[in-house]
Amino acid sequence: MAQKIDKTEERIHTVEETLSKTERFIEKNQKLLINIGIALVVLVLGFYAVRNYYILPREADASAQMFMAQRYFEKDSLKQAMNGDGNYPGFLQIISDYKWTKAANLSHYYAGICLLKQGKFQDAIDQLEKFSGRDEVVAPMALGAIGDAYMELNQPEKAANEYKKAADLRDNKFTTTIFLMKAAFAYEETKDLDKALDIYQTIKTKYPNSTEAQDVDKYIAKIKTTQNK
Repeated sequence: MAQKIDKTEERIHTVEETLSKTERFIEKNQKLLINIGIALVVLVLGFYAVRNYYILPREADASAQMFMAQRYFEKDSLKQAMNGDGNYPGFLQIISDYKWTKAANLSHYYAGICLLKQGKFQDAIDQLEKFSGRDEVVAPMALGAIGDAYMELNQPEKAANEYKKAADLRDNKFTTTIFLMKAAFAYEETKDLDKALDIYQTIKTKYPNSTEAQDVDKYIAKIKTTQNK
């Protein structure tokens, strides 16, 4: 019993010693801790001020300004979509004028696709890499477009990586099998037939009703024939 009392007293003494050290630290660094607390409050208040009084009001204006650029994009009028028509800004000006808005972020995607269609592949990659998204369709499409640009630049290994990321980002019937197939083609270009075969077999077993699955058997057969030579 005495041993238990001794251990309890020892624990109490340890806790008291720890509290004493903490009190001394707080007392010694009181001014520093107060300044840190004030700085954190200022940062939080600053964030909400910027968000509520600067970014959010500009979001609506940016979306309205981007409307015409999107219309030009849909019509394949790429120069007007990128640079504007004199009355409405293009994607590049929206990126410049409306930083940190959703419209500016989406404009990076549109600008990247425009540049890809214009054959400016590295510029397209630069714009697409600045786009940030996690949605079902546009985010995978952006990664897939980077893959397309790398293929045009004769860099199939990088292209395959981007296609695979695009396929893995969202599992859906719109983009997944398209980019899996492109990844397989790119791996074939790099002579990595094992990875290509693995992807073709994934399409066959996991997505049997997809458009890509209809012809996948011939690609599987072709690789197996090559490997058996």
